[in-house]
Amino acid sequence: MNSDLTQNDVLEVIQKAVDLITEALGNGDRVVLRNFGTFTVKEVKAKIGRNPKNPGKDVPIPARNVVKFKVGKTLKEAAANVK
Repeated sequence: MNSDLTQNDVLEVIQKAVDLITEALGNGDRVVLRNFGTFTVKEVKAKIGRNPKNPGKDVPIPARNVVKFKVGKTLKEAAANVK
């Protein structure tokens, strides 16, 4: 594959894409990259955990937002064919 793009050009494009995805997720938007996958922000409810060093002690874990990724069909098929 022949390309006139330098490594710095590619780095700039990828960084801009990551910045835009981060901004969209920060706004609560869903980001879909066709055939690759979908990024969404989901809220994880608060819960009570256990301290591994002191299992008898409850540790409250606050609610928080996490990024979820659902794999797209093409990526899933490509990963299934890895040998």
